[in-house]
Amino acid sequence: MTRLGFDRIARTFSHRDYAIYMAGNVVWLIGNWMYRVAVGWLAWELTHSPSWLGLIAFGDLIPSVVAGPIAGAFADRWNRLAISRISMSVAASHGVMLFALVALDAITVEILLGLTVFLGFAIGFNQPARLLLITELVPRESLASAVAINSLTFNVARFIGPAVAGVVILWGGLTAVFAIVALTYPFFLIALFAIRSERANAPVPTRDDGILADLVAGIRYAVTHPGIAPLLLMLSALTVFSRPVIELLPGVVAQIFTGGAGTLAAFTSTVGVGAIIGGVWLAGRSGPQGLTRLALVNGVVVAVAQIAFVATGRIEVGLAALLVAGFAQAVVGIGVQTLLQLAVDPAMHGRALGLYAMVFRVGPALGALLMGIAAEHFGFRWPFLVGAVLLAGAVGWTSLKRRVMVEALEVPAGQEPPARPADRKR
Repeated sequence: MTRLGFDRIARTFSHRDYAIYMAGNVVWLIGNWMYRVAVGWLAWELTHSPSWLGLIAFGDLIPSVVAGPIAGAFADRWNRLAISRISMSVAASHGVMLFALVALDAITVEILLGLTVFLGFAIGFNQPARLLLITELVPRESLASAVAINSLTFNVARFIGPAVAGVVILWGGLTAVFAIVALTYPFFLIALFAIRSERANAPVPTRDDGILADLVAGIRYAVTHPGIAPLLLMLSALTVFSRPVIELLPGVVAQIFTGGAGTLAAFTSTVGVGAIIGGVWLAGRSGPQGLTRLALVNGVVVAVAQIAFVATGRIEVGLAALLVAGFAQAVVGIGVQTLLQLAVDPAMHGRALGLYAMVFRVGPALGALLMGIAAEHFGFRWPFLVGAVLLAGAVGWTSLKRRVMVEALEVPAGQEPPARPADRKR
């Protein structure tokens, strides 16, 4: 990280509303990661079933299939700040209900699944507006850094949250974890209501087209765009074939590494450490140039790290592999989101990010469900190995379209794309 990179990060945080938003967001994200670790551990304690573990992850993320695209269309029509405030208020009610049920020892795996689906809809509806809100809190020249910082915050929380959850589970039990989680929602809500930005608070111009027409137009735009379509395909492969490793870690820790809650927290936190390093590295970048290549290269790195993770049952090897995987996943995720934020037609912004949010949340759900079912018959090692091979194949196919993607995603309007080596020799 250069001095110029740190200056860009500091300049991004100099915007009052963005700094307030990120302060509330990081508190909520820490609670969210505590929740994910605790819910996975609770589901495992209730059932000791890989299938149920995958089903709980599926129930958390699959509502985005419905909520994501619709939420993206609404984000192009409604005030994004208002959407975030409403959806996070709904999510806060989930935190209170889950804490009460666990405290009263009235929780069952079926109730847990129902509450998980409920939260999935609230977060799924919130995500496109939350991603777009960033564009209204900073000027365009700071957007690349703002997106990277947003992802960095997510991964700082992925490091801190599981570590805190592991300690709290050991000393206070799951009830204490869910109590803390329930208290993190008000921090984010206070930050959202403290935002004064005129752009964020301004009403969105009314549209004549219906929601259905908007949805169809947004999907058509994404699948026919020469850069966005392969980008979303690569992201889909990453989320389906690699992200489930995180969702299914409680079972992996128990079966392959013969560990407990402390090992689970260490593994999840290590992924976060790697992602933090990747996020800090990318946060100092000034623009999208080179991001397509970085995303493709690191997609392959994720696949290799995943193979190394499940190849042995040695904890030190697993930690090293997860550190590398966390770094590479962050580079891919930040790269894809930054390219989308900067390259998408502003009129399609919400719908494109709605599809991104759907892929980002649904992919792990689908992968966790399929890998959880496969793990019932073959254990966790083989599904993860096959997933890594399929991910590498998808990245390889996407790489064939790299030049077209660069021209569509990285080259500013009015500027010629860089010449290929063969062109320079003519």
